[in-house]
Amino acid sequence: MNNREEAEDMLQEAFTQAFLKLDTFRYDSSFGAWLKRITVNTCINAINKRKVDLTLMDEMHRFDQPEIQDNYEEDLQLTVEGVSRAMEKLPEGGRIVFSLYLLEGYDHGEIAQILNISESTSKSQFMRAKRKVVEILKELKAENYED
Repeated sequence: MNNREEAEDMLQEAFTQAFLKLDTFRYDSSFGAWLKRITVNTCINAINKRKVDLTLMDEMHRFDQPEIQDNYEEDLQLTVEGVSRAMEKLPEGGRIVFSLYLLEGYDHGEIAQILNISESTSKSQFMRAKRKVVEILKELKAENYED
């Protein structure tokens, strides 16, 4: 949600929804997975109410560009704080896809269904967000060396 207070509100809303819908839990999955799905959907519904539009990336030559080097982790000295700071600076659409894919473990097909976008849009949003996070981390590293 990119805001601690709003995230806390959404968590409370998710627990309320789960409590009200407890009788619909079918034991098809773990209770944690069921609750996680309610939480993610609650957050996405709140974001959709704000009428946030994901930028379509159809014009972008999605996968023609080489993948980011796998050794960027060593170069950037990744920390949870650094990645969190970088994620806060992402545009909302990219941040949502990045979080759902990388942190929550959804695949692009599931993300496409959740956000009502195409799978290719999910992939391109993720690639763009990933590049932006690396760019921001490089900037943060440069700032730390200047201090």
